[in-house]
Amino acid sequence: MTSEWRRDRIGSALRGENPTVLRRLEAGFAAIGDVQFLPGYSVLLVDDPRVERLSELPRTKRLAFLSDMDVLGEAVERACRRLDPAFRRVNLEILGNTDGFLHAHVWPRFDWEPADLVRVPVWLHPRENWRDERYALAPRHDPLREEIAQELDRLTARD
Repeated sequence: MTSEWRRDRIGSALRGENPTVLRRLEAGFAAIGDVQFLPGYSVLLVDDPRVERLSELPRTKRLAFLSDMDVLGEAVERACRRLDPAFRRVNLEILGNTDGFLHAHVWPRFDWEPADLVRVPVWLHPRENWRDERYALAPRHDPLREEIAQELDRLTARD
């Protein structure tokens, strides 16, 4: 996967060029994460690259973004529960410490995680997990992507 889109994740999503995008939602884009050391890791990207903080959105759009985060979280939960019996739960986070645009992390958590890490924030996992090629998003993740995308379709169709 080339990385040109990484320089402008939201702009590339708006142009239909971001290969991680699963679905367009009401206030953003559901995307699968670049790394998959916790399979199903996904990100919600706001649909305006100028927005850095949740508080910058008008109230209706803010609520739509939070609703999209909920929908993506539930889609990841359903897909991961179906694919891995060791699925525990989903953690939802809006941090904004590194990237200068509003986004939310959706982290599935599993019983097979190391005992010292399973109950702590994902950010305490080894730093090399973010760079290790064996965890990089790849075609082998296509079935997982499809499961999450199908759940997004089901969840958004009922609303």
